[in-house]
Amino acid sequence: MAVEIKYVVVRKGEEKMTFATKKEADAHDKLLDMADAFTEWLLQSGIQMDETQAEDLGLYFAEHKEAVQHILRTSKLPDLNAETVTDQTE
Repeated sequence: MAVEIKYVVVRKGEEKMTFATKKEADAHDKLLDMADAFTEWLLQSGIQMDETQAEDLGLYFAEHKEAVQHILRTSKLPDLNAETVTDQTE
């Protein structure tokens, strides 16, 4: 019999994902926290969108935080080729 340790990310009582390492689970949990913050910010902005759209955008911003940070720092789009290379090395 084998014993496996799994790390489960739970949000609002719902299992979101299961990971083999605590580090991966913590990183995903942090991503979801960031997405929640973006979602709340978007909903409070007064821009006309429903909650699903805000959640989708919030998650997109969180998943692409490096690009968002680059745009905020430089007011320019990041080099998409460089981002693809970075994604493949992670």
